[in-house]
Amino acid sequence: MEIFVARQPILNEHKKLFAYELLYRGTDDGRLASGEKMTASLLSATFLTEGLDVISGSKPCFINFTEELLLKGIPSSFPGTKIVVEILETVSPTADILKACQILREEGYTIALDDFVYDKKLEPLIVLADIIKIDFRLSPVDEIRRTLFKLAHFPVKFLAEKVETYEEFDLASKLGFKYFQGHFFCKPEVFRIRELESVKASLIALLAEVTKKSTSTERLEQIIGKDVALSYKLLRYINSSYFYRINSIDSVRHAIVFLGEIEIKRFVLLVIISEIATDKPGVLVKLAFIRARFCELLAENSRYQKMSAEIFLLGLLSLLDAMLDIQMRTVLAQLPLADVLKHALADRTGPMAPFLNAVTAYEQHDRSACITALDEIGVDKKLVQQMYFDSLAFADALSNF
Repeated sequence: MEIFVARQPILNEHKKLFAYELLYRGTDDGRLASGEKMTASLLSATFLTEGLDVISGSKPCFINFTEELLLKGIPSSFPGTKIVVEILETVSPTADILKACQILREEGYTIALDDFVYDKKLEPLIVLADIIKIDFRLSPVDEIRRTLFKLAHFPVKFLAEKVETYEEFDLASKLGFKYFQGHFFCKPEVFRIRELESVKASLIALLAEVTKKSTSTERLEQIIGKDVALSYKLLRYINSSYFYRINSIDSVRHAIVFLGEIEIKRFVLLVIISEIATDKPGVLVKLAFIRARFCELLAENSRYQKMSAEIFLLGLLSLLDAMLDIQMRTVLAQLPLADVLKHALADRTGPMAPFLNAVTAYEQHDRSACITALDEIGVDKKLVQQMYFDSLAFADALSNF
């Protein structure tokens, strides 16, 4: 059975990463499994197969628990510092459930109520909760205000789910929400009319130079050698856990020789992307890194193996519009990319588009669309979960360089 486990970031009011929700899809025949089976498969994949730190980057993970799993005491089998016990909206506050939640609370677990809709009978459960999640798309704003008013005397924090735009983020923040979950952070805030700041304009110019096929290793060495910060980041990158080196590398020349032309170009691209997005949520850069590696792994396992470097670039550049708050077409006009790349980035058309479609469908937990894209590029869906985990490890290893 292929398992699709994905993570979705949860940010705080400062747009900093607070936690992830772990999401699960997948059975061998495409049908949805029961809630118990889904959570059991998720926990098995997370804790037993891969290790939570690989998937969560040491952040807490929200995991859904059904009534049966709560009554069996399953959450207590896992570290209270690593999971948030998310109680589904279908769970009724029976005496047994309240007792199970009380035990979890006494053991130091954080409890969240999922897809919350106020009902007075839920108040005994609210008393035991730390976080209440409200679907920001499903509930009208007036209803949300009434709910928050009714819960004002409870010592809980509120999490807005399905926040898809910065306007919704701003509104939820003003209403008093402390945590935010959705895809708003990977979309442009407001498209710029004015020109880019000089620093970002310079970075785009550098990005244009590095993406040229004619840019040589010697030229890359000159670029790195003139920038102390870039040299420092290169050495941190090459000595990071991602490469599992026994002996450290302590010179730019040695690093370039070790990495080779393709990898050193990749490094410079990664740094440029991270610098472009310094004023954006950190999870945006991490998502770009995940997409890049995920696209590359898909390419390596498809008939497009020889284009894996270009397809890595496809994933890496796929969030440039959100990073710069500029239409993607406007950014692409300044970059010497092949038309096939530009079509995939701007229009999601052409032979490279299915790679990006597969990756974005996976991260948005759209299993059907993901499998359709995988079939287009000829990738075995049973390999995809491990590719995703490898992509997370790649991005997390680079997040501090």
